[in-house]
Amino acid sequence: MTLPLTSPTPRPETVNAAVVQMVSTPNVAENLARAEYWVGEAAQAGAELVVLPEYFPLMGLADQDKVAVREPFGSGVIQAAMADWAQRFGVWLVGGTLPLAAPVANKVFNASLVFAPSGECVARYDKIHLFGFSGLGERYNEADSIVAGTQPVALETPLGRLGLAVCYDLRFPELFRALGVPDIVAVPAAFTALTGEAHWLPLLQARAIENQCFVLASAQGGTHASGRRTHGHSLILDPWGKVLAMLPHGEGVVQATLDFRVLNSVRSRLPALQHRVL
Repeated sequence: MTLPLTSPTPRPETVNAAVVQMVSTPNVAENLARAEYWVGEAAQAGAELVVLPEYFPLMGLADQDKVAVREPFGSGVIQAAMADWAQRFGVWLVGGTLPLAAPVANKVFNASLVFAPSGECVARYDKIHLFGFSGLGERYNEADSIVAGTQPVALETPLGRLGLAVCYDLRFPELFRALGVPDIVAVPAAFTALTGEAHWLPLLQARAIENQCFVLASAQGGTHASGRRTHGHSLILDPWGKVLAMLPHGEGVVQATLDFRVLNSVRSRLPALQHRVL
């Protein structure tokens, strides 16, 4: 099957994009205030598209802490805040992830929501691949508190076709293939320091190169109240796998211009997406 290499809606020549890096705490109000500040900073610098990190509203002391602050889809303090930021700052906002109500009493969906500059929520992606790791004194099992999603999500926007993935999804290239041919993929994440040091950059570059798209990776980047250390290194990649901008550690904004002439050049000179046979 041959897939179109351009979005059905016209794309701008360039897009100013930003990813926010945070070191979120167990205090939701504090995290929302920090996120608002950084989205505002990005918008003031000209960003049209802003991506927040995974778990931006809460990095709790225990996995079950997120259940206590889960919201029904369509209402709640966290969602209202994101809608307000998108509208007030006039940006497309990928709201990292937040805990949404699930049909299991002690679990949530780890959901990434997209808000248009109107403040309307236009897409929802529930993280499909749940992280599990044990070794070297660390253990993580997201399935203990999260219900996995089932549906890949990509949407057409005035900025191009936007695909959504979250953190551990990076290890599953078939998910990215299921997005069609995205121009941009947003990847909110909270990679551990251990796995991030080994695999964060090569996985992101692989996804950008094989899908010939821009990748916006927004991460948690520091030591949290629980003692968990996250890798940081939020970055923006072009379709050739080139790092356009990166922030290693701490809070801040990573900003770059996405030049669609580069994307078109890569796809026309090396039409690998058209050469797929499986």
